[in-house]
Amino acid sequence: MTEQGIVLFAHGARDARWAEPFARLQRLVAARLPDAQVTLAFLEHMTPDLAAAAQALAAKGVTRVRVVPLFFGRGGHLREDFPGHVARAQAAVPGLVIDVTEAAGESDAVLAALADFALAGLERA
Repeated sequence: MTEQGIVLFAHGARDARWAEPFARLQRLVAARLPDAQVTLAFLEHMTPDLAAAAQALAAKGVTRVRVVPLFFGRGGHLREDFPGHVARAQAAVPGLVIDVTEAAGESDAVLAALADFALAGLERA
């Protein structure tokens, strides 16, 4: 039984196909850390929300969760809505330790990967 979990937290959409890249990311992360439980959670329009994801992880024996906001920047949703989601998750599982990373788009490594992607295949003068 694992004690470590990762929640990839995304916005959500009404169209289920929108989540396909996030599911691929979930599988990539899980393959790199096979001893951890890796799940998705959504701010709105899709399930599970963060509290339900935290409860499901705790039911699997997870005691510490790293929440990774998959947002490009710290806009209104992360500044205003996200803290409430974290608080509800903590209230749903009081013994769970919840760590939150910066927004993915605020990471230098993510920005560098996106720059590489944008420049891939361009001829250099």
